[in-house]
Parts: sequence; C-alpha cells; structure tokens
Amino acid sequence: MRMPRVLPLVLALSLAGSAGSAVAAPASTPSTDWHHAAEIVRSIDEPDIPARTVDVTDYGAVGDGSTDARPAIEAALADMERAGGGRVVLPPGTWFSAGPIRLRSHVDLHVSSGATLRFSEDPADYLPVVPSRWEGTEMFGYSPLLHAHRVHDVAVTGGGLIDGNAEDGFAAWRELQGEDQQALRRMGKEGVPVEERVFGEGHYLRPSMLQFYESSDVLVEGVTIVDAPMWVNHFIYSDDITVRDVTVKTHRPNNDGVAIDSSSDVLVENNDFQGIGDDCVVVKSGRDEDGRRVGRPSENIVVRGNRMSGTEGGFAIGSEMSGGVNTVFVERNTMDTIGSALYIKANLDRGGVVERVRIRDITVGTAEKVLRFQTDYSGYQGGNHPPAFRDFVVENVRAGIVSDAAITAVGVPSSPVRDVTVRRMWVDQARIPLELKHTENVHLHNVWIGGQRMDDAEPTAG
Repeated sequence: MRMPRVLPLVLALSLAGSAGSAVAAPASTPSTDWHHAAEIVRSIDEPDIPARTVDVTDYGAVGDGSTDARPAIEAALADMERAGGGRVVLPPGTWFSAGPIRLRSHVDLHVSSGATLRFSEDPADYLPVVPSRWEGTEMFGYSPLLHAHRVHDVAVTGGGLIDGNAEDGFAAWRELQGEDQQALRRMGKEGVPVEERVFGEGHYLRPSMLQFYESSDVLVEGVTIVDAPMWVNHFIYSDDITVRDVTVKTHRPNNDGVAIDSSSDVLVENNDFQGIGDDCVVVKSGRDEDGRRVGRPSENIVVRGNRMSGTEGGFAIGSEMSGGVNTVFVERNTMDTIGSALYIKANLDRGGVVERVRIRDITVGTAEKVLRFQTDYSGYQGGNHPPAFRDFVVENVRAGIVSDAAITAVGVPSSPVRDVTVRRMWVDQARIPLELKHTENVHLHNVWIGGQRMDDAEPTAG
C-alpha cells in the first residue's frame, strides 16, 4: 500500500486578537483554499474492478433468508480474486450470512436492488479475532461483519440493503462492555503489546459493521445500511477512499455513520445519514498514548453534499484524535435534528493537533449547537496532554432554532482554541449566542444570531 499523499496547502492567516476574545475581522474575501479540495478529489484513486461478473447462485447460494449463503459468497469472492477480479452479485432475495464476509482485492461485492444481505445475530459466528482498533486503541477483537484486511481495489456497491441484525445480538453488549473498555484503555496507556490485547470469547467489545484495515482504493456506493453493532463504515490506516450515495439508518449508541480513522485521501459525498445514534461523519486518529505511539494522522479529506441527522455531531473530529487531523474540507452539507452540527472534541488525555480545516455552505435546521470546540470531552483519566485546535475557517452557515449555544469554543490556558475565522453565519434563534473561553484570534465577520450582529461580541466570563 502506498504512503498517503500530503498535498501542499499554504494557509496564511493574518489574524490579531487577545486570548478569550472575539475580534471583528477586516473586510473578508472568499477563501482561496478550496482549490486544494478539488486537488484531493482528483487525486483519489477509485478501485480497478475488471468487467467480469458472477452470481452467487452459481455457487449454490439460496436467498431465502435462512439458508446460510456465506460459504457460497466467500467462495465466489475468492475465485473472483484468483481470476484477476470482477463483480460478485447478490441478486434480489434475502441472503443470510452466518458470520463475517471477507472482502477481496479487485472485487466488487454488489448487493443488487431488491437484495438484502442479513448477518447472523450470534456473536460466536464472528470469531476468531482479527486485528482492529476499538475506540482508538489497537487490539484483536470480534470480526467486523464486512471485513477488508490489507486489500486494494475493493468495493461494496449496489442499491440493496445490508442488515447488521444487531438488535438480537451485539446491541446488548453496550451495557456489558465497561470492564473490557477500561481494560483496553489501560493496556493502551501502559503499552501492553498489541498481540496481548485479545478480546474474544467472554469479552464484550462490539465490532464495526464494514471495516477496511490497511487497505487502499476503496469504494462504498449505493447501499443502504441498517442495524449496525457499532461504527458503521470504519476506515483504519487506509487511503484512497470514496463513500458515495450510501444511506445509513442505524440509530444505536456509537453508530457513527462514517469513521475515518488514521486514513488519508478520502471523499464522502452525497450520502444520507438518517437519525444516526452518534456522529454522522467523524474523523479520528487514535486514543491517548496508543494513538500517539502509532502517530498516523487523518488528512486530505473532503466531505460534501451529505444529508445528516443524529444525536451527536453532523460533521465531527475526535474525540480520538491523538495522531492528529489536518487538511479537511467540508461543504454543502444539510443537517437537521442534530446535536452539534460542526463538532471538534477532545480532552486532556488526547494530545494531538487538529488544523487546516475549511467549512462552508452548511444548512442547519434544529440543533443543540452549531459550531462547537470542546476540550473536556467525557472519559478524562487525568492526563496532561492538551489538544491543539487551530486554523479553522467556517463560512456561509445558516441555522434555524438552536437550543443551546450557537458558537462555543472552550480551550485550556496552555492550549487555547486559536486562529478561527467565522464569516457569514446566520442563526435564527439560540439560547446562548456565543461562548468563548481560553481562545486566541477568534474572528467573526458578518455573524448574526437571533437578529443581533456578533462581530464585536465579548467572551463569556472566565
């Protein structure tokens, strides 16, 4: 797998201001950084899939919803890879898989319109353990349902449905995971060798739905995904990724729609995230000591044209961001019934730098917050590694009813939220217009909240 590209990005901000203040910006001009977003999109390699097709019924699969089609699907995928690649088709019907499906290089698993790929609810079917990263810490755990490990030119496409069937299986594990969750975090903090971090039978850490690990030239397109155990589309140490025209309708806690985890050169476009049980699209790069040990950032990311609703962030970065996040472009997304529309989060255990983020043309219906920088995210374990949030430009944002704060940026004294420019934001109504604490060079230009212009707003006390 080739190394991720780092595109040049000259982002000079001539900003002035005092800590904790919002400073009126000079007459602004449109951001000139967006040509780099186009460069990123042009640079992303989609998978090379030969024009060869096989139907899983040719391998004896039966789409009756109860017969295990997994052996036939796995055989078709393996044969197609050996033949040089092509498309393996699930035709209309309900295809039951009693365990994970391993994706292959140069192969597209095509879930046709009218087809449902339904996974077993029995966790035992997802053993043996495989390498993974769970909430930002490397480990060996239950297999993801659709699993790609060190493959390239790989796709999951079609107009059909992928059903994780978590309701009667993995979903119950969230209430049981506490001991294992803390044990894994402790292992990461203490530097326990990864091969000793094994959470198989007798443990309760839920797997992701689709996981691509150390893979490249990846496409997920057109499918509808429901009832995932945990994170839905999870990309770890991967590059050249496209997620397009996907519908995600999975409402459980920790059901992040797309989780970009220490991965690069990513396009997430024209997807529909409906009532997500966490962040719709989130960028991550590892947790605390383990994330800093790996030290791989997420970078060169474009998120555009998506529809988002959910309980937490529309677009988010963190909280596991210890390896850093940079060079991110977010535009033309529509959000409604959302927690925090634009959400950057961490705590003092994390460390890491989030920088060079450009956001524009965002429409928000109802939300708890519109723009939120948080440095006291839950789960703090006493560390002294302040995160750095810097170099953000947010422009052309329209929001309706905001039940909490329109803009909140709370840093820490040793690492203020800094170099943030907000241009042309209109919020119809917010309980708290503006909350700034431990910030530097926060510039507001033509920002209207509840009918009041906030360009000269004073920071919140403290």
